Order: sequence, then structure tokens, then C-alpha cells
Amino acid sequence: MDRKKELKQQYMQTKIEAGVYQIRNTANHKIFIGSTRNLKTLNGKRFALDQGTSMNKLLQEDWQKFGKDAFEFEVLEVLEKKESVYFNEKKALEKLEDKWLQELKPFGSRGYNKEKAQ
Repeated sequence: MDRKKELKQQYMQTKIEAGVYQIRNTANHKIFIGSTRNLKTLNGKRFALDQGTSMNKLLQEDWQKFGKDAFEFEVLEVLEKKESVYFNEKKALEKLEDKWLQELKPFGSRGYNKEKAQ
């Protein structure tokens, strides 16, 4: 029982990090750029692809075509949180993701993201 309490305490003290990640297809070099308020949920993205339930249909199709071993998950940048009452994590994360989308341009033949309407 003490081990269970210890693990629970350890979980509660684990820092939750938000950030931007990339899923890269090593077979055709297409990429997907996404963001999450908890980078530990990347295993959930992998699980959704394994189960065939990803919301990104193009990525899902290639996952099934090339297999999971053809994909790499990488954290591109961890969001630096500000200690301010005015800090909006959601907005800051959107801005960070937009920066990476503009830099890597994972649209069309280069990736799995859809361009946002301006």
C-alpha cells in the first residue's frame, strides 16, 4: 500500500509541460505539427493512430499504409510558462504552434496539416 501512495505522490508532483510536437513519416518525409497542453498525451496520439481513430485522415491513411515503425514523434519546443496572472497558456501555445507551422510549412505534399484561412 505504501508503494501505491508513493507512486500517486510522484505522479502528482510531475510537472505538466505544454508544447509543440512533430510526427514525421520517415518513408515519405511528410510531417504533422501539433500542440498540446500536456506533452505526456503524445502516447494517446500514437494510440489513436494504432486504433485507426485519428482525426487527421491523411495521417491515419499513411499510418496504415507505411506502418507505425515509419513514424517518429518529436517534441519541437516546450512552452515557457510565465508566472503572471495575465499569462494565457492556450493563446501562448497557439502562437507557438503557428510559429512552427510557418517555419516548417507542413501543408500539401510536405505534410498533414491544413492551412488556416487568413
